[in-house]
Amino acid sequence: MTTMLGLYNYWIVIFLMMTGFYVVIAQGNLVKKVIGLNLFQISVFLLYLTMGKVDGGTTPIQPDKSFFSGDPGNPIYSHPLPSVLILTAIVVGVATTALALALIVRIHEAYGTIEEDEILVQDRES
Repeated sequence: MTTMLGLYNYWIVIFLMMTGFYVVIAQGNLVKKVIGLNLFQISVFLLYLTMGKVDGGTTPIQPDKSFFSGDPGNPIYSHPLPSVLILTAIVVGVATTALALALIVRIHEAYGTIEEDEILVQDRES
């Protein structure tokens, strides 16, 4: 039981991922679909950050002298690559969200709605 509770970060990731996936599949509103994609994306960010953290590790950038009091020859470092990848992914995610919302505005101007079913009906009629 303690193992299950000790992995709460992963349970949060699973919950956010499945919630985002459900919103994308179940909703017909395009803005809600973008929100679902963002929830899914946030869960992936949290997963990468959770896996990149090392217990007792520190940043590999200039640790202070008190850190070396135990074993100065072998300090424990957390790997910085997951954090760097997530920063890049956040920038790409913001740009993708902005593009999706701009396309939704354009779709609303063209069709008068942002509901997927109504757009498909209008496409079939024309």
